Amino acid sequence: MSRPVGGWLPRRRGFGAESVFGALTFAAGTMVLLIIVAITVFLITKAIPALRADEANFITATEWFPNEVPPMFGIAAIAWGTLVTSVIALVVAVPVALGIALYLSHYAPRRIATTFGFLIDLLAAVPSVVFGLWGFTVFIRPVREFSIWLNQLFGWLPFFGGEGPFGRSFLLGGLVLAIMVLPIITALSREVFLQTPTANEEAALSLGATRWEMIRTAVLPYGRPGVIAAVMLGLGRALGETIALALTLGFINEITFNIIKNGGNSIAANIANGFGEAGEIGRSALIASGLVLFAITLLVNVAARAIIYRRREFTEAAA
Repeated sequence: MSRPVGGWLPRRRGFGAESVFGALTFAAGTMVLLIIVAITVFLITKAIPALRADEANFITATEWFPNEVPPMFGIAAIAWGTLVTSVIALVVAVPVALGIALYLSHYAPRRIATTFGFLIDLLAAVPSVVFGLWGFTVFIRPVREFSIWLNQLFGWLPFFGGEGPFGRSFLLGGLVLAIMVLPIITALSREVFLQTPTANEEAALSLGATRWEMIRTAVLPYGRPGVIAAVMLGLGRALGETIALALTLGFINEITFNIIKNGGNSIAANIANGFGEAGEIGRSALIASGLVLFAITLLVNVAARAIIYRRREFTEAAA
């Protein structure tokens, strides 16, 4: 009588590799949550002394004098600068990044796509201080000339008005941030577009669609959640950028729609520039502003998750 292959082998039961892996992943996820809670508790604890001593409204005040007697400071102006530079970065970077990602994934020959993809990934490894120094010493000149041109032609708009000087402005900081977040959005979007099911693309082409129509009807809808995640990740990088903005903004705390005139500040840049000379209340005030930045980043991530969740049904149906 022949013995069935594997018929007499004992089955593995009990505490196996799957259980160990599940326990490790659960512990890792729990540790991340605990770290986030610990960071939140630390920021709140360190921020309370400054918030109690503040003689101004911390949310709406634009001045920043935490080391004076009495201390008066608020995050309205620096939070505004953080949002404006991040929005400028996304407005410039997202269309360019999506165009590059689509070219590398559906138009470029394999050799060219591989080479350019490697160069874009390499750009993400450049330190932020290098971008800041380049923006402060080299890129500021064409941006200043471009700002003068915008002021001459569109000075009647609040975004490009004023009499100067121009250069270290929201525009310069936003453009430097755009270059910094470009490789992140491009790399993630390219990988998302490459994951589009071949059957979806071939179905569109078989119905007589051109390549662009195929991309518009099959690739972009399928990859929308991934693109949103890539954009949100780039936004998180822009919101928390420190050194690049510390070197390219003008450190004038004011709420203005003018993006070409010298001035502007951000939460992260303000922390980098003021922490070394700050007193006890000043350091506490900077930590309080960091708490606001932490909350803004958390809200952005929650919003991104909500958008991705609403788009998940389409992705699952297309798969």
